[in-house]
Amino acid sequence: MPERAQAVALLEEWVENEGLRKHMYSVEAAVRHYARMRGEDEDLWGLAGLLHDLDWEKHPDRHPLTAVEHLRGLGYPEEVLHAILAHRPDFTGVEPETDLDKVLVACDELSGLVFATCLVRPTGIDDLKPKSVKKKLKDKAFAAGVHRDEVEKGIELLGIDRTEHIQNVIDGMRAVAGALGIRGEDVSG
Repeated sequence: MPERAQAVALLEEWVENEGLRKHMYSVEAAVRHYARMRGEDEDLWGLAGLLHDLDWEKHPDRHPLTAVEHLRGLGYPEEVLHAILAHRPDFTGVEPETDLDKVLVACDELSGLVFATCLVRPTGIDDLKPKSVKKKLKDKAFAAGVHRDEVEKGIELLGIDRTEHIQNVIDGMRAVAGALGIRGEDVSG
């Protein structure tokens, strides 16, 4: 299995947009958190989160097919590739089936909303509570690019309480908040 350092190098080669990079790191952190909670392989799950949008910038019309073809050629595990395909079932025809598939779908859009919420708070993610994220979730003008229906679909796929899921994503992202630039000292300075 390719190591994280190789995946990060690939991400940096394929993705120029800093916002998209941070999104991919955010999703990785949230998915890794779920892997730890569920006793799964954190490195394997992390690869799916880290690379799920690898080709979004260069090949939006074929996303994620181009990335999956490339990653398959590099020897990435089929479990990771399936999860990446399943995060866009409308386009790929691959439905989320495994726990990893479902967690990736559930963390993708929500991590974007959590990230955006952090940027408008003087304390960033430091003391962020699910209540603040839920408020922003209802405000469709806030972070308008976040697909609210996908957030809801993810919660349904996991079959857990919305507040619990939001807290899990916050906890995952909080672990890498410094690298993401979403701590209070990062956003208020």
